[in-house]
Amino acid sequence: MARPSGRTNRKARGRQVDGILILDKPAGITSNGALQLAKRLFDANKAGHTGSLDPLATGLLPLCLGEATKFSQFLLDADKQYRARIRLGVTTDSGDADGNVIAEAPVPALDMAMLEAAVSQFRGEITQIPPMYSALKVNGQPLYKLARQGIQIERKARPVTIFKLEIEDFSAEELVLNVTCSKGTYVRTLAEDLGKVLGCGAHVVGLRRLASGPFTLDRAVTLEELEELLQAQGYAGLDQTLLPVAEMVSDWPALEVPDFTAIFFKQGQAVQIAKAPTAGWVRIFSEATDDQGAEFLGVGEILEDGRVTPRRLVASSID
Repeated sequence: MARPSGRTNRKARGRQVDGILILDKPAGITSNGALQLAKRLFDANKAGHTGSLDPLATGLLPLCLGEATKFSQFLLDADKQYRARIRLGVTTDSGDADGNVIAEAPVPALDMAMLEAAVSQFRGEITQIPPMYSALKVNGQPLYKLARQGIQIERKARPVTIFKLEIEDFSAEELVLNVTCSKGTYVRTLAEDLGKVLGCGAHVVGLRRLASGPFTLDRAVTLEELEELLQAQGYAGLDQTLLPVAEMVSDWPALEVPDFTAIFFKQGQAVQIAKAPTAGWVRIFSEATDDQGAEFLGVGEILEDGRVTPRRLVASSID
């Protein structure tokens, strides 16, 4: 939602608008490109995304506007769900259809038993070597920029977790997988490694993100829908598509604090809160009254002595 700014910032341009936009990213555009288009539509003075999708990929891309950017890290760390369409028998240098073909091999006669035996090797905790065509940085340089120069850098294998890996469909040369995975998982690498197990190579030809943390694709809007709303209803229509900042961490326990406790919490002090969990992170709200609902103040972490210390505060609660 939009709110008046309580602070003067001559460098800031655009509206002070706070919230989460669940965008259905189209193919053929980078995550940053989609972010900049959305930012211009909202005329937002501050925006960020919560984890890149490849240009080839479509689907769920949560964008943070205003105060929501303070909480973007929590979605970067969240689990993700994808539907991946994989072409067997062809390997590319990027692991997807945007790359150059570097090898071809005959695809064995496939059946469910063979595919299930191959796929089962990638469920649970596994290690992956990040692809050269990725945004991972080495000495401050994204790997994909080095890859475009023909430079190969040794990359260390990293642990990731595949929580679910299901075969949705397959044909003579194509496989459709549903993947639920931890942060840092590369579906392109998963496809390549699966192709090696099958002995024919593989690459991703279609990828759609279905979920990220608490957000699912059924809540998403497209750039075209946003443009139509802007033309028909102005910023008021656009702002109605935004989710409250607190939904960024909606799966965390929520605690309400009385006004006198909220004052200390907003000043950055650890506070004692009744019925708080014994450990972990929590969402903190002001106590609801007859006149207004509970206001989101920020998030905190439980200390060893049971108090809750602030970790991120929203500016509206500080002003």
